[in-house]
Amino acid sequence: MSSSLHLTEIDRIETISKEDFYVNYVKKQKPVVIQQLTTDWPAYNKWNLEYIKSIAGDKTVPLYDDRPVSYKDGFNEAHAKMKMKDYIDLLESKPTNYRIFLYNLMKEVPSLQNDFKWPNIGLRLVKQLPMLFFGGENSKVFMHFDIDYSNILHFHFHGKKQCILFSQEATPYLYKIPHSLISREDIDFENPDFEKFPALKNAKGYICNLNHGEMLYMPEGYWHFMKYTTAGFSMSLRALPSKPLHLVKAVYNVFIMRYFDNFMRKIKGQSWIDYKNEKAIINTNKNI
Repeated sequence: MSSSLHLTEIDRIETISKEDFYVNYVKKQKPVVIQQLTTDWPAYNKWNLEYIKSIAGDKTVPLYDDRPVSYKDGFNEAHAKMKMKDYIDLLESKPTNYRIFLYNLMKEVPSLQNDFKWPNIGLRLVKQLPMLFFGGENSKVFMHFDIDYSNILHFHFHGKKQCILFSQEATPYLYKIPHSLISREDIDFENPDFEKFPALKNAKGYICNLNHGEMLYMPEGYWHFMKYTTAGFSMSLRALPSKPLHLVKAVYNVFIMRYFDNFMRKIKGQSWIDYKNEKAIINTNKNI
């Protein structure tokens, strides 16, 4: 994969002081994988799919798959619902595209809050309950960046996960869909078609493989594509962006962009989606 896209392996370190983390990674806005940040958490030994099933099996959870965005879908609207125990049975039985996205399981099952510690790592983390993400073997999270441009600490549990990252500097080459947070959904970032999407040749990014208990730091506004190499789940903690421009863009996205996009979907239907996909090609190819 790395011979196709211009991807550099993300630094991997066992441990780091908060001073070194801030100076070498946060200040430089550079991603890093910290391997042993969670080894003193109860979650390190407890968190696996069977444990989640045992304490949250009766919870009904929202599911998402990899179908293209449709004008019929609301912003982050789920594609299906299922009991957690049935979903985990599915994950453990065969590959599936169904994922759980941005789910506040800790609110539903408060005992989970005792299993992790807020890291003292040099970031002012937003002390809201962390979100959890689940995925089946080979399921993928399309290339996107987060609506609030947060700095993200992304912890993975149970199995392996591959992550491809790009900074906002690569945005001109990623075929970003206007009025959204995603790139063209027909781009295969594992095997990109450079004839159809030539600007991707100019995008320089990062890649890593996460194992159980490891944490990936994603600097503010970073694009990310993720693939669950095996079934598993992740947790994200976040810190607000420090760059004034990113704060302005975050406010715009949260309070204007997503409502405008939903409004246009309602009045224009699929033609709005088609228009945005076409504009992504036109706008990006101008940058070659």
